[in-house]
Amino acid sequence: MTAVTRTHVVTRLSPDEFRDSVQGLAGLLADAVDGNASVGFLAPFGHDEAVAWWTARQPAVDDGSLAVWAARGPGGIVGTFSLARSPKPNSRHRAELVKLMVHRDARGQGLGRALLAAAEEAAARAGATLLLLDTETGSPAEHLYRAAGWTRYGVVPDYAGDPAGTLKDCSFYFKRLAPTRPTSEPAAVAGRDHRPETAGGAEDGA
Repeated sequence: MTAVTRTHVVTRLSPDEFRDSVQGLAGLLADAVDGNASVGFLAPFGHDEAVAWWTARQPAVDDGSLAVWAARGPGGIVGTFSLARSPKPNSRHRAELVKLMVHRDARGQGLGRALLAAAEEAAARAGATLLLLDTETGSPAEHLYRAAGWTRYGVVPDYAGDPAGTLKDCSFYFKRLAPTRPTSEPAAVAGRDHRPETAGGAEDGA
């Protein structure tokens, strides 16, 4: 599936599009867990379980508290990220980046960095001025966030288990954003380099 790493289109999924994309998102999530990414699940974790997890997100997508983006190539969905907005009146200025994932067949084309940049832009266009995430300490995802200018504000030891059940430390990050004008245009993403990325990303927070 090397063709899918050439050019990808990243779009926010409407509630109906999300419903129609659950199978593809489930394949991506199952691949992440199978690749030992710490995204909230223990192995064995099959496609049906991944479908059930994504399907349970539908009400949040319907009411707008969770926004899900998908990166598609010729082979289907190869990447995703979600933004979760706080329901509290005093914290609507912030959002949480969750489930940033890249399929193992689509790595090495800059897609992970492109998804992260798209997430930051989408959050800013939605009016968020503070973006949060957490990720396994020392993981490839953590290196990605550090390189993108995120600030680590704490580490919790033995925070969550990886797919094999081994407890891992978790790093918590934030990034301040400058709000921008909203747009409805999808982002076209083309890979320009071949450095490896993570299939995981932010820990489960949705």
